[in-house]
Amino acid sequence: MSGHSTGFIGGGRITRIFLSGWNRAKAMPSKVVVSDIDSRVLSNLKDTFTAIEAAPGDNNAAAAQDIVFVALPPPAIPDALHPLKSALKADAIVVSLAPKLTMAKLAGLLGGFDRLARVIPNAPSIVNAGFNPLAFSESLATADRNVVKEVMRPLGSCCETSEEKLEAYAVLTGMGPSYFWPILYELVALGESFGLTRSEAESGMEYMLAGAMATMRGAELDAKAVQDLIPVRPLADLEPTILDAYRAKLKAVFEKIKP
Repeated sequence: MSGHSTGFIGGGRITRIFLSGWNRAKAMPSKVVVSDIDSRVLSNLKDTFTAIEAAPGDNNAAAAQDIVFVALPPPAIPDALHPLKSALKADAIVVSLAPKLTMAKLAGLLGGFDRLARVIPNAPSIVNAGFNPLAFSESLATADRNVVKEVMRPLGSCCETSEEKLEAYAVLTGMGPSYFWPILYELVALGESFGLTRSEAESGMEYMLAGAMATMRGAELDAKAVQDLIPVRPLADLEPTILDAYRAKLKAVFEKIKP
């Protein structure tokens, strides 16, 4: 459990993911205040996480904590942040969970407050298996950075990177599970139809995926040689179409979210 009080401006998906991950790891911060304009969202959170403090329509309450997570989509951030500069503690750390808005832009919205970090969160944090790259403003000392890392660590891996790489991570890892989950659910269902139990199918897929990445990284073979390790590729005729879709869609998303 972190001894630092924590505020969330926004009580949507990512806030629930973080709270679930902390709760699962028995690492819930000592105080959590969540604000949202929708009281029903907060009521639903309180039903699950009874210890949190709900602040309907009161972002100042969330902003008055030691660590302040901005859990809003990029278009909603400017209007939400501008009024908060007077509510922040001088030694608070503001952590944005959104792509697109740089720390320079965030500092401008907060009247020059620059004790900032940015994180690209990822949904597997809900089961403590997230990959959450983070970047820090130059004004944060090592001790401050360690505070953020301590809070993030129960959620999974939290590698430190440069701010310029965050949007690439947003496309690759932040949104990444959505590229595979529909396929994985279908493959598990097919495995069951072939006679495996659900547990057997899921376990087999988990090991297969980890092994596939280990082979890419460790076999010292080029991409063609790796793929040639398997003689039968049932979807080979569809691969060009699938890869074209990845290139077109993901490049478009990256262009949209980059600063």
